[in-house]
Amino acid sequence: MPDGSDSDYLAYVRGRMAELRRTAYLLCGDSHQADDFVQETLTKLYARWPRIGRVENVDAYVHTMLVRVFLDDRRRGWWKVRLLTGQPEPPPVAVDPADGPAVRAALAKLPARQQAALVLRFLCDKPVREVAELMRCSEGTVKSQTSHGLTRLRAVLGVDYLQPAAAVSRER
Repeated sequence: MPDGSDSDYLAYVRGRMAELRRTAYLLCGDSHQADDFVQETLTKLYARWPRIGRVENVDAYVHTMLVRVFLDDRRRGWWKVRLLTGQPEPPPVAVDPADGPAVRAALAKLPARQQAALVLRFLCDKPVREVAELMRCSEGTVKSQTSHGLTRLRAVLGVDYLQPAAAVSRER
């Protein structure tokens, strides 16, 4: 358990930065925006750091903060103006093939809660219970958001790209 000192905070941030950036990137699909989400999360964490010793699972607490920052941004994001018109830089975050451009583009077309549920469940490999805690909703809501998100993802990507499990088992 951290004791609330600045040195503990810096050690925690150094040890978790890569994981937080990857999760933020998977949620939003833009490396610069992911950095903004991580920065906002860590700023809020710093303000709460002196009382962090009372938190049972600091990692889950920080991931919840990150997901909340992402969802809050999506709620108020309609009024934001993009200032750059040029080509964006390629993302510096290392991603595996499952995080490819086709999946990223399809995920961007989903509502924020469905997108968050799919990213946390399948790309971050978190169990339903933990995703429910991170999104501050029930396990049933996570399951329905995941189901609706997969249905919409299949529609966007096409059935050939992402087949339902029942169709795959019938082919064998």
